[in-house]
Amino acid sequence: MSHHSKEIHPLLSYRHSFHAGNFADVIKHLVLVEILEYLTQKDNPFEYIDTHAGGGLFNLGSADAQKLQEHVSGIGKLSPKAFPELSRYFDVVKACNPPGAREADKLNFYPGSPSIAAYFLRTQDRAWLHELHPQDHKKLVKTMAKYKKIRVSCADGFKGLQALLPPVSRRSLVLIDPSYEIKSEYEQAIYAMIKAYKKFATGIYVLWYPVVERSRIDMLEKKLVQSGIKKIQRFELGISPDSDERGMTASGVFVINSPWTLFDRMSSLLPKLAKALGDGGEGSFKCDVISGE
Repeated sequence: MSHHSKEIHPLLSYRHSFHAGNFADVIKHLVLVEILEYLTQKDNPFEYIDTHAGGGLFNLGSADAQKLQEHVSGIGKLSPKAFPELSRYFDVVKACNPPGAREADKLNFYPGSPSIAAYFLRTQDRAWLHELHPQDHKKLVKTMAKYKKIRVSCADGFKGLQALLPPVSRRSLVLIDPSYEIKSEYEQAIYAMIKAYKKFATGIYVLWYPVVERSRIDMLEKKLVQSGIKKIQRFELGISPDSDERGMTASGVFVINSPWTLFDRMSSLLPKLAKALGDGGEGSFKCDVISGE
């Protein structure tokens, strides 16, 4: 990345390509797959809105991905054999890879959230993807070029989201997934989600978060509870105990208006994932209702 990048925008130094396929992607993408599958069970159209879409597809052999090799301790530790209940998730990942690279240890590519959404979109559905980083935006445009129903904008996703609500279809899945590199993004993200909900209260909203400092996530939870929004659930996966020194130790999502199938599904899945992905088999998880009906 050029040394000029930070002059473009302070938020643009983060590159998801270093972290593609890691444990945080696994938990976020399993939730996305489950919700998208649920939405496609009815013929009615829906709209997918992604506020921080990234490049859309990640080459695991690239210099970025190879630098940290985070996919090795993420999706690399999962297999269709050990996790038959994740068959749909593996189908999506396989669809982004050439036929010869379909075992988890031979993956060439890992899908970002836009590629996962694109896999499920039908002719009646639409997607709106926002990405500010110029290189990632360029890559996203290329990755999504073959999809007629997907609109890609080089724009601030927090603002772009508000302009798209309420959606024409009256059904939507919104993913709010910033890097949180700048601390103010925690406040921005929660504010964007609450504001969006007030504009369109029946949409499904997914807010992804990293646990780097637990106090920040406690703040998000408190603000959500205070907002008065009902039907909020949390699904979190931890690979090591909370710590202020160790970087991201856990990651999760808050989901508003979660499909009725999701809670049971994650309740049975998270203990298994914590064991498979946790350091030394000692992971942790949270699966709870933040705010009921």
